[in-house]
Amino acid sequence: MSESVVTQWQAVRDEIARAASDNERTPGDVTLVAVSKTVAAEGIRPVLEAGQRVFGENYVQETAAKWPGLREAYPDVELHLIGPLQSNKAREAVALFDVIQTLDRTSLAAALAKEVRRAGRQPVLLVQVNTGDEPQKGGVSPSAVDAFLAECRDTHGLTVSGLMCIPPAEDPPSAHFGMLAAIAARHGLTWLSMGMSADYPAAIQMGATHVRVGSAIFGARPAKT
Repeated sequence: MSESVVTQWQAVRDEIARAASDNERTPGDVTLVAVSKTVAAEGIRPVLEAGQRVFGENYVQETAAKWPGLREAYPDVELHLIGPLQSNKAREAVALFDVIQTLDRTSLAAALAKEVRRAGRQPVLLVQVNTGDEPQKGGVSPSAVDAFLAECRDTHGLTVSGLMCIPPAEDPPSAHFGMLAAIAARHGLTWLSMGMSADYPAAIQMGATHVRVGSAIFGARPAKT
């Protein structure tokens, strides 16, 4: 099993390099965020041993349970929160994560600002944009991003480094990636987290700096019950 995971991880790395080169980009400018949510610590170790250092998790509680031991062995790991964050989990999130990709509302901005000041620790922050304006999905509406970024900066004193999106499953993703890239460019934001297992080459074509790939590395996740 560990050999197949490493083989799949390497295949994703090779595809990232191809997609970058095909679009006249430097492969090193695209960071692979290996999405390890629901993967046990023993399932993560093989790709850690192979050299992967950037990982994405969805849940504060799961991350707190499985990552401290792994980080002792691999202290240079960078952990990204890529799932929704409740405001009452802001303290734990600021302590656990190096990057929080899902800042998407005023109450969360206030909670994160409070914890950043208290802890003296500043995770990199990305604003999640709901590019399809899907009611069931988190993220700021594209029409509200400009005002929200200003509020994060001026009211809460937060530094936002980039944007993240998850396009609607039924839509061709490139238009959504292009929208996100245009918003980021307008605000001088340098991090663009977009693209997952099914569409990361298209995201790289549209300027992604970070791609979030899970099932293509670790295999399909168990169905929710």
